[in-house]
Amino acid sequence: MPLGPGRSMLGETLKGWIMYKNIVLAYDGSDSGQRALLDCNELAQWSHATLSLVAVMPSTMGFVAMEGSIYDPEVEQRERSRFQAILADGLRRLADTGFTANGELLVGDSVEEITNYARKISADLIVVGHKHLDSWAARWWRGSISSALIEHAPCSVLCVITL
Repeated sequence: MPLGPGRSMLGETLKGWIMYKNIVLAYDGSDSGQRALLDCNELAQWSHATLSLVAVMPSTMGFVAMEGSIYDPEVEQRERSRFQAILADGLRRLADTGFTANGELLVGDSVEEITNYARKISADLIVVGHKHLDSWAARWWRGSISSALIEHAPCSVLCVITL
């Protein structure tokens, strides 16, 4: 049965026939990330899975390239604090709904780090939020982490789409 926008992808149709033991939720604090967090809660509740929440901070060289300047340890520390706060927010949101999760701040390329972490913990599922971009130029410029995850993941990937 197809599901429309705004409906949970994890409804009764999945209950009872899919069991995940280790779920990785890639969380960035965005609206689509928060939606994925909520849907991940439902799935984890039904399957009694272990949840691992990860946030991925770009590597130091990424900061240098984005800023177009030399390495600044203060910039790196500010970014690390920002990503730690995103991770803490996701863990708090999970705790508010009665779930506990392992939290991990990863550093590097998002797709590479998430897939490596999924392999490391033998994940059965990676959950990621995805927002459709309006223009072809925006899609080309930004790329799609969720699309790349599907190509490189060692397990199933659930993309929770927000409009």
